[in-house]
Amino acid sequence: MNQALVTKFPVTDRVREALAITLRGTEELIPEDDWLNKLARSEATKTPLRIKFGLDPTAPDIHLGHTVVFNKMRQLQELGHIVIPLIGDFTTTIGDPSGRNNTRPPLTREQIEANAKTYFDQLRVVLDVDKAEVRYNSEWSDPLGARGMIQLAAKYTVARMMERNDFHDRFKAGTAISVHEFLYPLMQGYDSVALRSDLELGGTDQKFNLLMGRHLQQEYGQEPQCILTMPLLEGLDGVEKMSKSKNNYIGITEDANTMFAKVLSISDELMWRWYTLLSFRSESEIAQLKAEVQGGRNPKDAKVMLAREITVRFHSEQAADAAQQDFANRSKGGVPDEIDEVSLTGAPIGIAQLLKQAGLAPSASEASRLIDGGGVRVNSAVISDKALKLDAGTYVVQVGKRKFAKVTLG
Repeated sequence: MNQALVTKFPVTDRVREALAITLRGTEELIPEDDWLNKLARSEATKTPLRIKFGLDPTAPDIHLGHTVVFNKMRQLQELGHIVIPLIGDFTTTIGDPSGRNNTRPPLTREQIEANAKTYFDQLRVVLDVDKAEVRYNSEWSDPLGARGMIQLAAKYTVARMMERNDFHDRFKAGTAISVHEFLYPLMQGYDSVALRSDLELGGTDQKFNLLMGRHLQQEYGQEPQCILTMPLLEGLDGVEKMSKSKNNYIGITEDANTMFAKVLSISDELMWRWYTLLSFRSESEIAQLKAEVQGGRNPKDAKVMLAREITVRFHSEQAADAAQQDFANRSKGGVPDEIDEVSLTGAPIGIAQLLKQAGLAPSASEASRLIDGGGVRVNSAVISDKALKLDAGTYVVQVGKRKFAKVTLG
């Protein structure tokens, strides 16, 4: 082991506090003793640690699930360390196969640049980007060349590569694995060598790639980085991980009213998980709040506090106030201050067709199902007759708790 790692430094109260902040809401810290020593050395020598997180801009939008790692980076940044958001503009052209049964299609340079710009515009809400060391891995990956790539590939065996779950499962199933896919974890690991990172963050699904960086740093004679894996945040359904494809997400650019209402829609059980991973409140504050709820306080009070905190973070205090009032109006059967206005022709029109044409239901059959469930109101009156036809005029139509439209029939 590198001599710098085995050297012991005083573990002060500040170091213990930094370790506690590091560990909050995390899945695994590998190895914890090494990180504690790095923190102690940093405190003793007044030298900030280098903390890396790789971003492959395969999609331009960030949701709350992504911010779990960003929040941790912000906490470590506030401790005085250097955070390095690394745009994988080179590795994205390879395509990351992590957790997939086939390779992810690579993006064009234009797509990467557009997505990276959007990422940073959104990332500023969570992280102090101006104080971060923003890097692009094409800086060192492009100059590596064919010779350097072959030399890098010689530092890891095929047998070890096949230990990765997705490769192992695909090989066993007879699914094709292209040789270039082996290059992705190697290049991600080489990023740690180029940046001399002390700690790399990632989701639990990235553990193999993160450990690759630790291995390659040792191969290149560097002190190995520590690994901090963050759990995958469950989405609104409380079951699947948050994902746009599963439609169980909250985008950080969604409007304040939608964001507030979506947070309030989660279960009481999931709420505490979200508090741990998304809230900036101290663990003692959260424990006290949980004890109050267990002692009889309405859990909705705690959920409103969480909804407000998240809405304020991505919008403002005023927007959160308005969103809370909007939600209260809807819960009482009231109408929001601002709703979509839709003009339709062909009166009289059946209620199911109206819902479809106004964009309040994806199909007439789904509209009928909503009516059967008592989820449709016209001018505040619950509609139960699927054969209802509306004449020319203007109507406030509500579907469920959050969908409204002012429909003018002509």
